Amino acid sequence: MKPADNAFAREAIEAKGWWGAHRWLVLRRLVQLAVLALFLVGPWFGWWIVKGNLNYSLTLGTLPLADPLVMLQLLATRHVPERNAIIGVCIVLAFYLLVGGRVYCAWVCPVNIVTDAASALRRKLDIRGGGDMPRQTRYWILALILVLAATTGGIVWELVNPVSLLPRGLIFGMGAGWLVIGGIFLFDLFVMKRGWCGHLCPVGAFYSLLGRWSLVRVSATKREDCNNCLDCFVVCPEQQVIRMPLKGASKGVGPMILDSNCTNCGRCIDVCSKDVFTFVPRFAPNEAPTTSAAPQPPQ
Repeated sequence: MKPADNAFAREAIEAKGWWGAHRWLVLRRLVQLAVLALFLVGPWFGWWIVKGNLNYSLTLGTLPLADPLVMLQLLATRHVPERNAIIGVCIVLAFYLLVGGRVYCAWVCPVNIVTDAASALRRKLDIRGGGDMPRQTRYWILALILVLAATTGGIVWELVNPVSLLPRGLIFGMGAGWLVIGGIFLFDLFVMKRGWCGHLCPVGAFYSLLGRWSLVRVSATKREDCNNCLDCFVVCPEQQVIRMPLKGASKGVGPMILDSNCTNCGRCIDVCSKDVFTFVPRFAPNEAPTTSAAPQPPQ
């Protein structure tokens, strides 16, 4: 892999301009900050557009939204959710089943801003190597928090969940929450590239299960134009999802990324100077080119 220096994405910037090479990144940040702002303007300024947090909220006093993972933990504690919570979960489930479960990670989760910053700084400082662990670890942690909910009768995970700690800390003060958020940043920076989101976070693990059926996909539709710059691998938070759709034509693998751990962040689209990647609907053609049979000599 090429050195992680200031040349990163230079080809894309030269070919498409700065906006073309950062479009999806900027749009994601605007969405993330807008979602965060909706929860903050009420406590800060008294503008109650949204009441609640990412676990459960009520928009304009009418629209309930609830986190399915919190609901799952609630059910594990043998508590019965109220009607609005059930409606909110159904709305959220329907949305992420359509657009991709881990869209939550890339477009909504405020901790993604922290981990992206750690990844960018790691690339800038050219920090290589580090620890490793199976990506399946996050699914074991997901199972653990459900077991803890069932055995303790409480939603224990919410005591340390950084997705909840960050916005709550911006309202009431971070306190010990800085240890969790700072720990994630330092872990991703010095110990393991994309360690939290890619290997440990049970929230991402849960939403990846929803992504199996999503209708919005990234596809390497022009993979034959790939110049092997590897910028897409450098920037992708889940590098393993790219390899076969991009390089698997000879093995009969289609160009569409069907792995449920793809976050649909769009960064591979941004940094590719050849516009190899694009968003497509799931029902778009996804066949690898077939090799035609060799011509037969005339009889």
